[in-house]
Amino acid sequence: MRRQHLSPHIGDFSGPLRDFNGTGRWSVVSVQQRYLEYCRTLDVTAPQLPRPREWQEGDHHWIYPIMDSVIEGIRRGDKACVALGVEFIEEPEYFVFGRILKANTARALRGATLSPEQVVRLRARIVNMLLVGDVPHEYHEYSRLLRRIGLGEWWPTIEQQVARENRYVMRYYEYLRKNAVSPNSASPKCG
Repeated sequence: MRRQHLSPHIGDFSGPLRDFNGTGRWSVVSVQQRYLEYCRTLDVTAPQLPRPREWQEGDHHWIYPIMDSVIEGIRRGDKACVALGVEFIEEPEYFVFGRILKANTARALRGATLSPEQVVRLRARIVNMLLVGDVPHEYHEYSRLLRRIGLGEWWPTIEQQVARENRYVMRYYEYLRKNAVSPNSASPKCG
């Protein structure tokens, strides 16, 4: 069941400035700072700082989600953008355009080179969402990402703890059972 509260990433858009990035760790400045930190730690040799699209019309100024630029970086193979994408999938809060952004992030991560640590983090996040029954619109792409990276050691836990009375959860359980588990065993196809 979806949480029914306001996210700090959804602001008030009644004034002339409409910044769809929110505040805190997902603000434009914070994402750009983390990007540069990842560039240093991951030895990104040709960094391309993510920038949000902006639009000005009269007194109104729109700043669109910086995650669109991060998603483009993931598709280019930018390791720092991949790290930001993994963080974004792990973020439980709501965002303006969040369903689309999270689905697009998961889709881009399917084609990315992920570190073993990133794979472990993504598996944990996606499986735990399934186990608590949190399967929003973007979970379709999450399940496809999970199929790509494999279930690791998670299948027995899923098998034991899945909420079988929840038809939405069972839709993804069946998808994973058919596509991420070997037909002759109860073990994942890839790991």
